[in-house]
Amino acid sequence: MSPNLRSAWDRVQLARNQSRPKTLDYVGALIDPWLELHGDRVHSDDQALVGGLGSLNGRSVVVLGHQRGSDTKENLTRNFGMPRPEAYRKATRMMELAEKFAMPLVCFVDTPGADPGLQSEERGQAWAIAASLYTMANLPVPIVVMVIGEGGSGGALALSAGDRIYMLENSVYSVASPEASAAILWHDAGKARDAAEAMKITAPDLHGFGIVDGILPEPSAGAHTDPGSVVVSVGECLRSALDELERCYGKDEGGYDSARLLHDRAEKYRRIGRWQESSMPHQHLG
Repeated sequence: MSPNLRSAWDRVQLARNQSRPKTLDYVGALIDPWLELHGDRVHSDDQALVGGLGSLNGRSVVVLGHQRGSDTKENLTRNFGMPRPEAYRKATRMMELAEKFAMPLVCFVDTPGADPGLQSEERGQAWAIAASLYTMANLPVPIVVMVIGEGGSGGALALSAGDRIYMLENSVYSVASPEASAAILWHDAGKARDAAEAMKITAPDLHGFGIVDGILPEPSAGAHTDPGSVVVSVGECLRSALDELERCYGKDEGGYDSARLLHDRAEKYRRIGRWQESSMPHQHLG
């Protein structure tokens, strides 16, 4: 990888690049056939998050993903990839379909965060995110998550409680944006570059912490410079991960070994952040 792409801030800029492949680019290339489903059956259909049923290399799957725009007009339609409550209720509905039909769930994460507007709060944004997380954590089918761009805050986490989580090399995943963190820590959003370094939000950092399970390489100048090869790499990773999970947890007429699957998923997240103190053996001074 080119040395000028090694800083966390450089990776943030690449993760946000408007030309970077988006969820529907991966769906269009990898999921065939594909049937997109719409609406939360309560309020409306939020186009910042897409979901539906399809086939990945012959395996039936449910797919969810944040969807950003490729230009200003589409970004306005898709709210710059920032889902509102109805998007997370739609996600919960798709997860319940995955459980009903015993289909694995594949999630693409690419959002600066959930929509923070007053109307979203009035419609139950926090509750909708929590319900999505709860449903995902207890879903008795395999879940594979792919962070393809910017994974920001609870808006990303609501689609991220997977059995396997992978990141593209120049994607980022964090509790808040560098700008927001800089504003909180130093009361100066202009220190976002420093915040990005301090927050350890890059794929190598998160893999080292055991938060993500693997990193997919990108072209040296970013995924947008050779999207075809990146899509192929993501497809191979998804198929390999689902094959592994199916071997591990089986699938027959009775479905997956859900008890063991849910136990192992819970243990995966309990291990994150675990630490242990150690001390040097006592030495006698002669």
